[in-house]
Amino acid sequence: MTFTQLQVISSYSLLQSTTKLTNLVQSAKEKGYEALALTDYNVLYGQLDFYKLCKKAGIKPILGIQLELKGNHYQEQTFPIVLLAKNYQGYQKLLKLSTIRSKEDESELKKELQFGLENIIGITSGEKGEVETLLANNEYEKAKEVVQFWKEIFSVNQFFLGVQLYQKMHPLIEPLQQLSKEVRVSMIALNEIRYLNSEDQFSCQVLQSIGSNEPIDIHSEEINGEYYLPAPEDIYNRYQAMGLGELADKTAEVANSIFIELPLNQPLLPKYPVPEGVSASEYLKKVCLEGLTMRMKKGKEDYLERLQYELSIIHEMGFDDYFLIVWDVMAFAKNASILPGAGRGSAAGSLVAYVLRITHVDPIEYNLLFERFLNKERYNMPDIDLDFPDDRRDEVLRYVKDKYGYHHVAQIITFGTLAAKMSIRDTSRVFGLTPAEASVWSNAIPNQIGIQLKDAYKQSKPLQRLVEKNTTNRLLFETAMKIEGVPRHISTHAAGVVISDQPLVELIPLQQRENELSLTQYPMGNVEEIGLLKMDFLGLKNLSILNDAVQLVEKAEGKAFDIFSIPINDSKTMQLFKESNTNGIFQFESAGIKNVLRKLGPENLEDLVAVNALYRPGPMEQIDTFISRKKGKQPIDYLHPDLEPILNVTYGVMVYQEQVMQVASKLAGFTLGEADILRRAIGKKEKATLDREKEHFIQGAINNGYEVKKAEEVYQYIERFANYGFNRSHSVAYSYIAYQMAYVKAHYPAAFFAALLNSANAHSDKMKSYLLDVIKQSVELTYPDINQSDWQYSLVNNQIQFGLSGVKGLRRDFISHILVERKQNGPYQDFVQFLRRISTKWLKSDLIIPLIASGAFDTFGHTRATLMGSLAGMLSSIEYSGNNVDLIEVLEPRYVEKEEFPLSELTELEEKYLGYSLLEHPIEEYRHLYKENHIFYIGELTSKQSTRTMGLIKEVKRIKTKKGDPMAFLTLTDATGMLNATLFPEQYVRYIKYLQEGQLVVLTGKYEDKRNENQSSFIVQKLVLMEEYLLQREKKNQRCFIRMTNEELYDKQFKELISLLKEFPGLCQVVLVDTVRDRKILLDEKYRFNPSKESVEKLNRLFGEKNVVIQ
Repeated sequence: MTFTQLQVISSYSLLQSTTKLTNLVQSAKEKGYEALALTDYNVLYGQLDFYKLCKKAGIKPILGIQLELKGNHYQEQTFPIVLLAKNYQGYQKLLKLSTIRSKEDESELKKELQFGLENIIGITSGEKGEVETLLANNEYEKAKEVVQFWKEIFSVNQFFLGVQLYQKMHPLIEPLQQLSKEVRVSMIALNEIRYLNSEDQFSCQVLQSIGSNEPIDIHSEEINGEYYLPAPEDIYNRYQAMGLGELADKTAEVANSIFIELPLNQPLLPKYPVPEGVSASEYLKKVCLEGLTMRMKKGKEDYLERLQYELSIIHEMGFDDYFLIVWDVMAFAKNASILPGAGRGSAAGSLVAYVLRITHVDPIEYNLLFERFLNKERYNMPDIDLDFPDDRRDEVLRYVKDKYGYHHVAQIITFGTLAAKMSIRDTSRVFGLTPAEASVWSNAIPNQIGIQLKDAYKQSKPLQRLVEKNTTNRLLFETAMKIEGVPRHISTHAAGVVISDQPLVELIPLQQRENELSLTQYPMGNVEEIGLLKMDFLGLKNLSILNDAVQLVEKAEGKAFDIFSIPINDSKTMQLFKESNTNGIFQFESAGIKNVLRKLGPENLEDLVAVNALYRPGPMEQIDTFISRKKGKQPIDYLHPDLEPILNVTYGVMVYQEQVMQVASKLAGFTLGEADILRRAIGKKEKATLDREKEHFIQGAINNGYEVKKAEEVYQYIERFANYGFNRSHSVAYSYIAYQMAYVKAHYPAAFFAALLNSANAHSDKMKSYLLDVIKQSVELTYPDINQSDWQYSLVNNQIQFGLSGVKGLRRDFISHILVERKQNGPYQDFVQFLRRISTKWLKSDLIIPLIASGAFDTFGHTRATLMGSLAGMLSSIEYSGNNVDLIEVLEPRYVEKEEFPLSELTELEEKYLGYSLLEHPIEEYRHLYKENHIFYIGELTSKQSTRTMGLIKEVKRIKTKKGDPMAFLTLTDATGMLNATLFPEQYVRYIKYLQEGQLVVLTGKYEDKRNENQSSFIVQKLVLMEEYLLQREKKNQRCFIRMTNEELYDKQFKELISLLKEFPGLCQVVLVDTVRDRKILLDEKYRFNPSKESVEKLNRLFGEKNVVIQ
């Protein structure tokens, strides 16, 4: 065997190396390496992938680590030592050492190193090692002590002195040789690899500077580095030239002594603790039958048959324990009143999961397929993903940890990588660019998920101009491309949890965390490849909302409310979907899906399931066909009458993956397991498999008596749409969650909105949107109350009680103090008593004022102005009197009675401390107009060419254009917010007499939504006073007939008419009766006008009184 590199770090030594594993192994293969080590600092993140890549490339993988330890002499510093696993037992030792190192427990680490190293090879690490550092500092005897220490720990001939040939290490070669002779420890060639090519040194330095947050000297890019991967013969010859050829030979000897085979795809499913004398399959059957009885009160023969079938498959595939483990977790959640999701993914197609209450949609009722979930013809681990309220997911994790043990349960790691924008930003920072300059670079990259810099350069002209501007910019961009895609940090997988019978550290490396579950050092794919059980526990905010709403309903009603027993296809709930009143409803909140709901008019849950499945890239193109067929505007084509029972639920449109499977089963005689393989093949577009499956399908259809032409037509249809088909089981389960939320919103709106507002408390934009819904649905929202309010929004007498946490300017610990004091000693009797009861540490005006301004003390009968004016004196009185009884009487706090603040000031205070005002806005008297006349609240305006809103003119700012023409800016308010409106000169002249603060007006115009830039604008085209609008409304059905009799004056009169109509905008339609050409013309909607006394007089003067008739 040739020279072997025994000290290689990859990009998994985070922000230390630019070497990606795929590139490393490919380069090693091309250069002729027969063996290769991976020795990242302290971690084993990449070991399994490295092992597989090497095996595939025909290279012997050597698994190792550079373990950093506190020095024997320099104890304030850490120094790495290279450790290589000789075999699987050595690999397991590395698992333990890396896991302990993650805790940074030096004593435990040193203790672990005292035994069990017979399967480990140790090498001093060269440049960064303690031995070499001591030698460089001329402390030979101390270096000798360190070598002696390690020699005694390792087995004979398994500890070496690493010798590197970097320029700076040349002076250490002689003392290392002397040490080797004196302590009788062999030397070995060592060559740390940090990047693949010598010219990559600069990009590696940039990466390291990103990690240390230090600037880089950009001129150093001209220097080639020494830490690259040379060809094995080149590095061998360099050692040979130095008279150290035997050290290079030693690398091959070490490589030959190593042999590791990692067992993959082991049967590592943990065992569920069943009662003694009962097998897992027997116990599973028992709890399933009990569950079936609970689920199905009568007529369960077909269910029993399906259950027996599923249980037989589960047992045959060896998954009895798996289902019991999941059942046990869900039983805990139920007992702890943690509301689970209805199901997720294909698991909803299992009756076993349904009767175990793992899922909550009946797979037989909804025609869901078990084979889509578990297929004995395609062995895969079952994958049951569990949804829980996101604020209670941790309770479930704690239960699993307590049940199976801390050392047997872990969460799964993920790696955040340097994506295109991040690599540019980070590189810019270490190049010394300002944040603003870095943003110019970042903004030049198109906002596409997963875009790479090379593609961004092709697409973006601004990026091309930046790159070509100068040599520094080109260097910046090229460097960013080199570091793009390397791991930047670790994080925790949003859902993944791994469970094992064995202590996990015997199978995988872990990252241990204080007071938390450990993290696997291997990502999810590696964990599954080893054979460990991976489960997904997901936290859904929508389930938290639903859970909170259900609890509020139960508290208000004084009885249990089973959200899984609500009636299906409830008319009030479906009406909510028809009206697209789906703010806050899971999966149905976006503007696009609301538009589909309005067009479709869903009548039942089945329609919601279809919308949920269709509203995705790809199948979206089928939405119009689906709606047209449902409404009878387009004939339904089932391709063949035999397919009608399968496709009738979606009007002949193939929407679900399960339909693909059922069609293949019906026409071609596929088993559902075979049909699932066909579905997957189409999704993966594997040509060889597709060709085979097509032939199988056509022949099967012929054997079943179908014509070849029809069989090919159906197969082509399947091939076209199966790739877009959606998992029906998942769509049913998630649509059911949406239906549950909508049911609560329709029947218990106060409870729903209280829960919804709690979920959005920290998100002001969402809060405003939800508050608009509260206003539109006439749900009462009451002020914060020092004696009624809880931490969050709550229900009091079927009204939403504002929570104290929603008051801006209040500290969390102050709120807790208020609530604890109230709970322990009863309601506060008045404002002064409140001040006396709370701790003196909270007697600060900046903490009390938010409570006063938000109305929390209104219950005591004093105006907010009185409390504001009295506060300073009261705080002084309480401070000086302390607990002295005599002084309390003398310094009794006094109220300084004042009239309440003006309405405008109260509104401003509420907006400041609550985010919005709860005072009834004057425009609310005309709330009915919004729906009746298609007028929008300010809070629900979206960018449109023409739209209408109404409100109160709060401010008028008059200015002049550059030409000297007058114009104005208006500030308009309503119950949902504030709007900036612009009147350009033409509109300003027309409406100048109406521009007064305090006026209620209706505006028509163009709205441009730039809320992200705080620059939203409304260009006014028409402005009507409210009282005038109401009069016009009464005249809406009126028409003005104008007879035009003079051909010579026709053009002149028509121009003057148009000008006049614009001057008096309104709702009355205009019909021209052209007697010259014998025709009638109904003018465009934009020429509707207000038939006021003044406008009619002007018309009479223009055309003659007898030629103007209003009916």
